[in-house]
Amino acid sequence: MGELALKSFSEYAPDVNVFAKAFELDEKNELTGKVYSKVIEKLKKEAVEDFRIDFEDGFGNRPDKEEDETAEFTAMEVANAMKENLLSPFFGIRIKTFSEELKRRAIRTLDIFLSTLLKETKGKLPDNFVVTLPKVTVPEHVTALVDIFKILEKKLKLPKGTLKMEIMIETTQSIFDSDGKANLISLIKAGKGRCKAAHFGVYDYTASCDITAKLQAMDSSVCDFARHMMKVSLAGTGVWLSDGATNVMPVGPHKGDNLTEDQKRENRDVVHRAWKLMYDHVQHSLSNAFYQGWDLHPAQLPVRYAAVYMFFLDGLEQASARLKNFIEKAAQATLVGDVFDDAATGQGLLNYFLRALNCGAITEEEILQTGLTLEEVRGKSFLKILENRKRS
Repeated sequence: MGELALKSFSEYAPDVNVFAKAFELDEKNELTGKVYSKVIEKLKKEAVEDFRIDFEDGFGNRPDKEEDETAEFTAMEVANAMKENLLSPFFGIRIKTFSEELKRRAIRTLDIFLSTLLKETKGKLPDNFVVTLPKVTVPEHVTALVDIFKILEKKLKLPKGTLKMEIMIETTQSIFDSDGKANLISLIKAGKGRCKAAHFGVYDYTASCDITAKLQAMDSSVCDFARHMMKVSLAGTGVWLSDGATNVMPVGPHKGDNLTEDQKRENRDVVHRAWKLMYDHVQHSLSNAFYQGWDLHPAQLPVRYAAVYMFFLDGLEQASARLKNFIEKAAQATLVGDVFDDAATGQGLLNYFLRALNCGAITEEEILQTGLTLEEVRGKSFLKILENRKRS
């Protein structure tokens, strides 16, 4: 996937000028060149950070025999990848929903996959392995998967609590229950400590709101409402949040090696339009504090990193100045430019640098320019930093 992503990026953004044009950036700005180089470096080193083998919408409803065989085949491939250390740092599978029609199929696929995998690996799971449960509407969906985990752990001789899950928020029922009460925290609590993340499903959610297909989009105000409900309901729980994916693929209509100049130009225009659409979608997610999202095609990976790096690097200089002034005055409110900072803003700035460092947008050396140490940033508490600075 990294090779395919790099190939697409090299073909449709062969230099920083074409890159800037595709994303409507200033080609003369030093930052544009920095982001361009960082994207290439990231694609070469670690293009995929998190991956799911998809047995839901991406796989579709197929004959039982075919899904059985695919579950076994993919488990064997994962075992081989583990031996060769080729898996992404975070990994898992997405099973089908626990609807009345599909719940047995979902459980059977999970059983076959795990049984085959653990037999091949002698009981070892991939690092950070999770099972994604889509279209969760009631706490009983989550409780049922917890019960299945317990059965599988006993059957496969795994330590209790080994299997973890993440849920997908894709329907209006996920947001409010039948009594009109906020439902999200109930879904997480039903996981009994096993639910690690909640992912937003843009297109199923907008469909459940009766939005027509033409208007189903990542940046719809309908989606903003659902995402904000996720933020406020799950704040402080430690549950990771992830946004959905742009469903317009950056793939040219013309294939082959002997294309005319007009065909090449049309391919480039199609890819660049899809790239810019996704770039805007990712920027929208980031501005609403959703720092993770999913991609559906290797050619989308360059866009993900371009948007994330630009988002964090664009505000680096101002954020560094504000945080440095804050630290130097040790908790006294200060004015930098025309923006007034208080302690809550200081925590926000600290979170900004931590996320920028974790995603690779900035380096450890750039963190040190703020006057903070890496230990202080990773401590995640602005007040503790101030207290320690006062004591020293």
